[in-house]
Amino acid sequence: MSDSVNMKHIAYIETDFKEKFGIPRQSSRTEAEGRIVFLPEYRVREALRGLEGFSHLWIIFDFSESHTEKWSPTVRPPRLGGNVRMGVFATRSPFRPNPIGISSVKIEGIEHSETLGDTILVSGVDLLDGTPIFDIKPYIASSDSHPEAVGGFSDGAAGHKLNVCDGDALLGRIPEKKRETLMKALADDPRPSYQNDAERIYSMRFSDYDVAFRVDGENLYVLSVKDI
Repeated sequence: MSDSVNMKHIAYIETDFKEKFGIPRQSSRTEAEGRIVFLPEYRVREALRGLEGFSHLWIIFDFSESHTEKWSPTVRPPRLGGNVRMGVFATRSPFRPNPIGISSVKIEGIEHSETLGDTILVSGVDLLDGTPIFDIKPYIASSDSHPEAVGGFSDGAAGHKLNVCDGDALLGRIPEKKRETLMKALADDPRPSYQNDAERIYSMRFSDYDVAFRVDGENLYVLSVKDI
């Protein structure tokens, strides 16, 4: 059996997340939108035939910003405070033997342009802008959904939310739909769990904006919103 497989990027995704900090930890946590753009070799309309009948997709992507020479059998999940090690195969850490990730997203539509061919508009994304994609597959609820599933140690943090204290003059500058997505991303608490200094100021790049904030207890205070 061969120990290597030749895999090609077939597409990339455009999103409002311009850096790793602040990206939702899982897909479908916000309505964040994206566009899947195929590389020229794969801009073949027939390859998408029938996709319009599905509501959701699986995206198989490359953790392109997390490539390393070596891998570790254990990692420190941020949601456990960064002090507890878990087996890499019990996490969705990007630092894996093969830096491959999966995300489920909602299909919002398929658009055609003369320059990019057919592109797929999606929502619920948790991917960095420009992330390379290896493949897409339709989500099939009858086989892919498991309502009885147990989430292990991740279940404990699933419902944690911060109160986003804004002052409408700040986030009010951002278009409404993007503003709602940003507020949900902030409410999910983008900080590593081991950082709890109430005076520390964080900066998050989202779309065309740089958003500064601090967190005190259960409250996140937006301090400034600047154009990038």
